[in-house]
Amino acid sequence: MFSTPIYAQAAGAAAAAPSGPVGIIMNLLPMVAILVVFYFLLIRPQQQRMKAHQAMVSALKKGDTVVAAGGLIGKVKSLSDTEVTVEIAPNVAIKVVRGAISEVRGPTIIPPANNA
Repeated sequence: MFSTPIYAQAAGAAAAAPSGPVGIIMNLLPMVAILVVFYFLLIRPQQQRMKAHQAMVSALKKGDTVVAAGGLIGKVKSLSDTEVTVEIAPNVAIKVVRGAISEVRGPTIIPPANNA
């Protein structure tokens, strides 16, 4: 059926890559660009979130309403260097590690009762 032989064609001239310092820079340029993108999109925002969280935890004071990492909401009763005592119900207090506080909602303000 196919009796004609098939021959390989000659390869075209390949473009020569620049050599020397220019070639090294051109090969490293995409890696440097990827690192810059990773820094500005991943590393820097994470560092800013960590700084904001540390500032929030260090500014805790008695009476603040906080949310723990597990979702418990309570009022700060006392503070130490590493722990916070949080009242989650009347006469029920738990100790929470400062790093486990995920949100501060501000002081609890109880509106006056309307007994009219």
